[in-house]
Order: sequence, then C-alpha cells, then structure tokens
Amino acid sequence: MTLTELRYIVAVAQERNFGRAAQRCFISQPALSIAIQKLEEELGIQLFERAKSEVTVTPVGERIVEQAQKVLEEAARIRDIAQAGRNQLVGIFRLGVIHTVAPYLLPDLIPALNQRAPQMPLEIEENLTEHLETALKSGRIDAAIIALPFQPPGVVTEFLYEEPFRVVVPQHHRWSKRKSIDPSELRGEHTILLNVGHCFRDQVLESCPELNRSDAPVTRTNSLETIRNMVASGLGVSVLPRDALTPKYHSRLVVPVPFARPVPSRRVALAYRRSFPRPAAIATLREAIAACRSASGAKKLLSRGNGAESMPPGRAKRPPASARPPRPR
Repeated sequence: MTLTELRYIVAVAQERNFGRAAQRCFISQPALSIAIQKLEEELGIQLFERAKSEVTVTPVGERIVEQAQKVLEEAARIRDIAQAGRNQLVGIFRLGVIHTVAPYLLPDLIPALNQRAPQMPLEIEENLTEHLETALKSGRIDAAIIALPFQPPGVVTEFLYEEPFRVVVPQHHRWSKRKSIDPSELRGEHTILLNVGHCFRDQVLESCPELNRSDAPVTRTNSLETIRNMVASGLGVSVLPRDALTPKYHSRLVVPVPFARPVPSRRVALAYRRSFPRPAAIATLREAIAACRSASGAKKLLSRGNGAESMPPGRAKRPPASARPPRPR
C-alpha cells in the first residue's frame, strides 16, 4: 500500500467516476483501475461498486477512504512542517475560492500577494463551498475564501469583508431609472439565478424569499458572467454582488440599481485548518486581501446615486427570520 494508491481511492470516492479521477491524478484510466484493483486484492475487500454511469463506495470502502484522507493530510503536513521550519512564505500555497468571488478578487489579490510574498505562488482551486470544505478538511487545499456561515469542525474562519448586493436590469427596463428596489418587487419579474449548490444563490433567495415560490419565473445558470450577459440580452433581471459591478466589468446594456434599505449582503471569510503550520502565510494572505479590498473600495460603483452600501462587519441586516427559508449548504 502506497500514498499514491491512497490518493487514487480518495479521488475515485470524490469524483464517483474512474475517468474523472484518472484525469485528476494525471494517469490513464486503465492504470488507475489496475492500481485500485491491486489494492483491493491486497486488502481482501471491495472498495467500490462499479456501474456504467456511476461508482459507489462500499460501506467498508467509506471507512477506508476516510482513513486514507487522514493519512494523506498527515503526510502532507510533514512537507509543510519542514517548509515552515525554513520560511513560511516560501513554497506553494493552495487556495480554494468560491466561484462567485474568484473572478473579482483574484486579479487584485495576486499582485498584492506577490508583492508581499514573491516566493509563495498560489495553486488555486475554484469550486463550490461543499467541495472546498472537503478539500480543506482532507488537506488538498491550505485555505479557502468562502461566504459565511461556514463552521466545519477543526476549521478557523476569519471575517474579511462585507459585500452588498444590487439588482441588475436590462438597459431599457422600466426599473433602469429607479433609485432603489425593494426585494419583494422581484416576485413579478423573470429572474436569472445561479444553479443549486452555489451559496450566492441561497443568499439571494434568503434576501428575496418571494423567489422561492414554485410559480416564480426563473432561469438558472452556472456563472455570474452568464447571468450578466442574459440580463444584457433582455431576458430578465438578476442580483449581483458589488464586486461584479466595478468599472472593469461594465456593460452599457446592464444597469445596476440599489436595493432599498436594509441592503442584502454577504460576509466573505478566510477559512483554514486550526492545525495548519504556516500562520505567517495565512496572515500575509489576509493582509494582501485587506490591501486590495481597500484599493477597490475607493473605486466608484457603476450606478446612479449613492444608494445603500455595505453595513458594518457583523451588522448586515436581512429580512425577518420568519420570512427566510433555511439555507441549504
């Protein structure tokens, strides 16, 4: 039994597909299948149930995969500890970022971090919150930038910034000259949202509970930029976070309109394992994020008037709890 074989079974368990797992491990599918079959023979048990459409982990396989993740994390810590003993700001830092933050934060974060830690390149995984949680707990990534709430055991979360939401409408929509919009008004509009699994979708539905109605006209997609383009085409209206509305992402066909107070928002945070042995790297990353956020905060948003902006950290206001559905994670 080798660490490589353990990586293979963890990849198959997470991907539920031998082909995708092989791509992730940078080997051919036949080589992956042979290696796992060899391990199963060595252990004398079946780890996976093979089917044409999906791979299922057996009950005993679940326990072995869980242990394999712990072994791989501890093995990775040996390298991390050795590296930390030399210089915590030297060596690859593996950072996970949710899809709705990555495109808008990373272009500013990379130069800010490079200035502070030029010998600490980022290996970035952009993914959904649930997958980043798995990657963080298994040691595949060192830290993650996610939206709160996020409270896995053994993980520290540090608040980074508050980001208010805005309604976006087509250029010639009747709301394009409005000074503000109440969340309840969205119920009569064709709304474009992200697909299930994106925490930003959950946050929009929490802020605009009328959109949870089964008869609400909704189109779904997987990208905020696709949402922006569909709004530009005149398909409907949507909600975007502030960072997606800075001048660099301007489209003359899309008009941002502020929400009426209290303004819906999300709280973005940095999460990392409590046992992570490079605290100086975490501190430097946090400092770089603060620096680029401070710079971007000075830029004017693309909208008419001041509208309502971010509430102070930890003071974000929402509709009453009774009006909000439970948030799936």
